[in-house]
Amino acid sequence: METSADVLLVTANVGSLFDNMGEIQNEWLQELYTTIHSYKPQFIALHFQEVGGKDYMVNMGHAESFFWSIESSEEMKDFDRVCIYVDNQFQAENSFTALGSMYFIHKTLKNIYQYDFDVKDFKAVSGKNKYVGPLERVTTVEKEKFPKNFWPDFKWSRKGFMRTRWIIHNQGLDLLNVHLFHDASNLIACDSSPSIYSANRKNALKYVISRISDNRNTSLPFFLFGDFNFRLDTLSLVQHLSTATDVQTVKNDSSNEVEKIICEEKDNDHQVLLQIEEKLFAYLHQAVFREDNGRALLKYDKEVAAFHDVIREEDIKFPPSYPYSEEYTKPTQYMNTRCPAWCDRILMSHAAQDFIHRRDDGKKSVVYNTVGPNICMGDHKPVFLSFSLKTKDQ
Repeated sequence: METSADVLLVTANVGSLFDNMGEIQNEWLQELYTTIHSYKPQFIALHFQEVGGKDYMVNMGHAESFFWSIESSEEMKDFDRVCIYVDNQFQAENSFTALGSMYFIHKTLKNIYQYDFDVKDFKAVSGKNKYVGPLERVTTVEKEKFPKNFWPDFKWSRKGFMRTRWIIHNQGLDLLNVHLFHDASNLIACDSSPSIYSANRKNALKYVISRISDNRNTSLPFFLFGDFNFRLDTLSLVQHLSTATDVQTVKNDSSNEVEKIICEEKDNDHQVLLQIEEKLFAYLHQAVFREDNGRALLKYDKEVAAFHDVIREEDIKFPPSYPYSEEYTKPTQYMNTRCPAWCDRILMSHAAQDFIHRRDDGKKSVVYNTVGPNICMGDHKPVFLSFSLKTKDQ
């Protein structure tokens, strides 16, 4: 007999929470709990990236209390089984990913098993299981930092993935927490279509997918959710935004490298419509990124399309998830450091999408959206997917 389990998957790049300690954390958590309360899931997976923030050597100490505040909160008291994995070992340069994953199982949900990669078998989940550290010896999680040869010119980064495997009512699933490479320079991102950064993310995602479908373990349907750092195809978008403008490039005198791209309106007193520098993307009509949830820009969001033969995604009906202002009073404003983009995503294998229960009575059974659209959540808005997982009774 087919049954279902209500699932909530959330991905959140929490770097801002640590970089602005205490300023936004309470509201941030409140928004998370509101989402949990609205959808009443039985199984929750929270995937965090950039735990400890940019200044992780100073702020990593706050990570345990952040995870503890979620685990011990009144809102989570009916979840009687918890598994927590936090990679906080920044001293281990070759393996540190700054990823953290939390899994909560509600007391109404029976028959939950987790895979032990050592003994290659599933075991029933019980009690509270917390692992904070390098995680190398923890047998219920696989963690990997991307090898250096992926990005030889890139200064050291915390990018990688973390994987757990589950059985929920006889349905096996792989859950992956992923953090891919970002765009280091807006100018270099404009050089080609697709950009060098996009090509690099494609290689990294290919690597992740090949790792979860290799023959070391039986392949299972999977959900990949994290900060993929997917960006809009910057060159095509800039060409589109600057169609009726005069474009000037400003070069550095000594190196002859482009330092600025300035697009001025041909009339209207030559108002600057768009200015791009290494870490500046200032577009005059920022509302275009929010209007109708940025729908007009979705055609420039091309990085997932390369994987359509193996990956699916629910329709995006929310504005770009990054880079929001970190100013408390500007929760819907974007910063002008980067071109807004849908960096934070929940992707799934074709088989996983087939296990999403879709109601035929017209009620919305699958919701893919941001957490805290009107509250300052830091530079990334967390993204969630709420659905019922079709499962089989024993």
